[in-house]
Amino acid sequence: MSRIEGQPGRGLRILPSATTVLAICAGLTSIKFALDEKPWISLALIGAAAVLDGIDGGIARALNAQSRMGAEIDSLADAVNFGVAPALVIYVTLLPDSQLGWIFVLLYAVCVVLRLARFNALLDDDTRPAYTREFFTGMPAPCGAIGAIGPLVAKMQFGDGWWTSHWFVCGWLAVNAALLVSRVPTLALKAISVPENAAPILLILVAAAAAGLLLFPYVLVLIFIAGYVVIIPFTVRSQRWVAARPEAWDAKPQQRRAVRRAARRAAPNRRSVARLGLRRPGPKG
Repeated sequence: MSRIEGQPGRGLRILPSATTVLAICAGLTSIKFALDEKPWISLALIGAAAVLDGIDGGIARALNAQSRMGAEIDSLADAVNFGVAPALVIYVTLLPDSQLGWIFVLLYAVCVVLRLARFNALLDDDTRPAYTREFFTGMPAPCGAIGAIGPLVAKMQFGDGWWTSHWFVCGWLAVNAALLVSRVPTLALKAISVPENAAPILLILVAAAAAGLLLFPYVLVLIFIAGYVVIIPFTVRSQRWVAARPEAWDAKPQQRRAVRRAARRAAPNRRSVARLGLRRPGPKG
């Protein structure tokens, strides 16, 4: 055999990079359709770029085709797809000819680039505890892009309103930019583990989400944005809990959740003892 068994051919090894290039094409083409006054196509293409960005890494790992060049292309694609493209789409559709709007569009795009640069730098830091791999530092670039297009999505669903005013859109972009470069921990999807007995429920939710994406795409995006914002405080609390307990740094997420549940069950007993003015029983000595 001319090729080692289990190793992909040369043609297949370029598949991850080809997927990333397709994502770049989708992101840039979204700008073209925004200029053509077809924002619904722009939103669909940004969504397609996000999907392609989510699968190219998995394809590279499955084919054992990871490379330094592929990683650099992926980082540049993220800057285009989740920084430049959403910023220009928002500017063309909601902030045309607005000098103030252009400033905030630039701010958002620059913050996406800074966030990606920090992410790449943290990847090379081997001194971080294992638990930090389960959290992003700041909002990920794809989530930032989905958040940034929120006002345009609301316009497509509800028409014009306070959510399309220049002041609100500029403030919205500023909040997204701040979250991108902040130190706020956000949950990494790879850290989410699904119990085997919950797999059928997850599949039902995926099917429901697919149906919602076809029937009510704009509402689904707005629900995602709202859900992501709501979950941030819980992620911050979880990260602080782990950071304060070095003995749990190397434990698996399932094990830490079991410890936290046990601690919550024990907390009411401790409060009851404190209210009665009793001392907890200690070792005899």
